[in-house]
Amino acid sequence: MGKNGDEENGKLSNKDYESELRKLQVELCHLQEWVKQEGERIIVIFEGRDGAGKGGTIRALTERVSPRIFRTVALPAPSDREKTQAYLQRYMAHFPAAGEIVIFDRSWYNRAGVEHVMGFCSKPQYKAFLELCPVFEEKFLVRGGIRLIKFWLEVSNKEQARRFEKRIEDPVRQWKLSPMDLPSRERWYEYSRARDAMLEATDTKAAPWHIVPSDDKKRARLNCIAHFLSLIPYEEVPRDPIKLPDRSKKNEYDDKASLEGRRFIP
Repeated sequence: MGKNGDEENGKLSNKDYESELRKLQVELCHLQEWVKQEGERIIVIFEGRDGAGKGGTIRALTERVSPRIFRTVALPAPSDREKTQAYLQRYMAHFPAAGEIVIFDRSWYNRAGVEHVMGFCSKPQYKAFLELCPVFEEKFLVRGGIRLIKFWLEVSNKEQARRFEKRIEDPVRQWKLSPMDLPSRERWYEYSRARDAMLEATDTKAAPWHIVPSDDKKRARLNCIAHFLSLIPYEEVPRDPIKLPDRSKKNEYDDKASLEGRRFIP
């Protein structure tokens, strides 16, 4: 039997990808039951260049679990009022309570990346962030009982360019183009230096960064989810057997006929 195009290119076939993703998503369902039972609080941060695949990875992570336990937070640019607050204040409002996992699609690390590169913060603000962020994460989050997991998705220059071209050409992807995307292409090395400085300052023993090569989206998603699961000592929570009850005939009536004449979508 001949190989399909993906196999010949060294990429996972859709069938293999879906099969492996299904196994991981079953484990994510086990994880959420354990988190709920144990009252765990977990924060997961996804960072990376524009076009690195953060959104697709987060969707793969969350599509089969409860949004009441796995909450995704993707904050817009700060309002005028938020700009006058303590920098971390608007993020802290979304921190998890017991039995919750909060996923930040970009986070307070905006200050180390786009805000610094594009001049949206001052040099003293940037320097203070790199100095204080590791202290905040260790003493306030980790010692406070929150599991903090940080992922950096690393996309190559060539692959980022290819993905941006697709966004420009495809009407159903054009919404993904943000005002920051095109300047980020021009400032590739400035973003690289910002990444390096961020990792140097904030890749700590208490809150390390986990770098995910993301040129191959399918493998990146599978590897990221598998690694995420490996970082948490969860166990499958036993469940009582479930038996579907029969429909009661008490107060029986023709409940289909009662809908006649209503507006149905064909």
